[in-house]
Amino acid sequence: MNLDTFLYNLHFETDKLFPPDWQVDWEDAPLSYKLYRGLPEIPLSAEVPLSLMGRVAPVKPNLEDISHFLWYIYGFTQYSQTAFFNGFTEHDVSIVPSLRRFVPSGGAMYPNELYVYLKLDDIPEGIYHYSVAHHRLELLREGNYDSYISRSLGYGCDVSDCFGTLFISTMFWKNFYKYNNFSYRLQGLDTGVVIGQSLEVADRLGFSTRVCYQFLDRPINHLLGLSEQEESVYAIIPLSNHTAFHFGDSDELESVFASALCQELPVLNHETIQRSKRILDFPMIRKVNEASMLESTDLFVKMEQDTRVSVSSSMETVMMPFTESLSYDLADVCRKRHSPDADFLIGKVSQAHIATLLEEIFSFSYQNDLDKIDGNIESRLALVSCLYHVEDVPNGAYSYDKRANALRRISSGDYREYLQKGLTLDNVNLFQVPLCFHVVGDKDHLFMTLGYRGYRIQQMEAGILVQRLLLAANALNMGGHPLLGFDAKSCDELYQIDSKGKTSLIQIPVGHYRPRAWLKGSLHS
Repeated sequence: MNLDTFLYNLHFETDKLFPPDWQVDWEDAPLSYKLYRGLPEIPLSAEVPLSLMGRVAPVKPNLEDISHFLWYIYGFTQYSQTAFFNGFTEHDVSIVPSLRRFVPSGGAMYPNELYVYLKLDDIPEGIYHYSVAHHRLELLREGNYDSYISRSLGYGCDVSDCFGTLFISTMFWKNFYKYNNFSYRLQGLDTGVVIGQSLEVADRLGFSTRVCYQFLDRPINHLLGLSEQEESVYAIIPLSNHTAFHFGDSDELESVFASALCQELPVLNHETIQRSKRILDFPMIRKVNEASMLESTDLFVKMEQDTRVSVSSSMETVMMPFTESLSYDLADVCRKRHSPDADFLIGKVSQAHIATLLEEIFSFSYQNDLDKIDGNIESRLALVSCLYHVEDVPNGAYSYDKRANALRRISSGDYREYLQKGLTLDNVNLFQVPLCFHVVGDKDHLFMTLGYRGYRIQQMEAGILVQRLLLAANALNMGGHPLLGFDAKSCDELYQIDSKGKTSLIQIPVGHYRPRAWLKGSLHS
């Protein structure tokens, strides 16, 4: 299978991604976290703040701040046991235990790992792995790597001016064992959700951030000691306690090549623990990862921002009321968040609520290395939705026009049955859902500008948008459930976007929900 066909099948022919005899070996499942053996360890504080309101004034961070930062992004936050009813009697119940984190993940596989380069007063300077299982840092490589990382980023960010740098990697086997080749689509979205949560937590703690999607992959993986056949970094986020970053003018600096940079550091050979005894090969994942790698900073690009995504040109509009910015306690919202399925409960949504929700999703820009100025995610992604039982909004399919603060009607009707038939699994009752959103992006997945790397970048930005949507929905006492098991072709026809070169990337039902039948306990002091 060539890569173009592979990416096409990821969205439109998902059945072709699985071998005919594919069976998940549940007994040989991998750990959902990476374990190192024999590394220097630095315990992190479990006394996390129970409230994260508005942005605090920038201060020089210490180890306790980093502890809070990492735990709120990706730490174990809750142990739960959920009851699933398989029949009609009290004996037809199965109890499923799980360790939850604040971010959603496809199938709760959590394929990502976090690494940090830290320059703090209270610990040795160097590269660390965040051990989720023990809430601690593990020292991988001691020393100062400002120049090495800055060059790997093409001088686009001067990390010498930063107290730390966050690396978000993907371990391929963690969700390949369940989803086979379809895991590649999940990996980009999962990474984007983690990026989105990182930006939110950093903002509350007073950290300035910049998301780097373009970097020399091999030198970064080499710095962290990762085997590219098993794991690769997808995104890098420098962290500063200053209000702005210093950006270098990469056009005036010499080119940097991955092969030369890798030779500057010795190879790391740290021992890791993997529960799976039989790890299958994943040649297509390795192939597309290899094709996405950048070998020289000459290949870095900046994207034009005057190509705003347009979905509907309809003049039939529903003007949204202007609402105040949504203010909420991030910690409280994170604790409440889960993905309802059979828990959704139909209820009327006010026009003020949906206006607040839509405004919150797109009311941000973030610094990144794709845009010439602060990133506006609306230049690459759009949001469409099927609405039912919303106050003063006729049932139908709509696109959101942020500039006009209006919903543009694409077609009228109740599309809940249409969307329900498009689900590959009936794990969500869409008849009980008033709002069903779809994130829309270019069907070529930014290939003309960013090559095969454009696919995973598009998925990551979609994941950022999904996380903002989920947090805002929870702040309004609603829940959302990201879904990839839907028929993208039928959704594209519904929204009339196929002829415009656009496609639906992910589906997120949003609505009120009833309490779930589960036992749960928090995992923090």
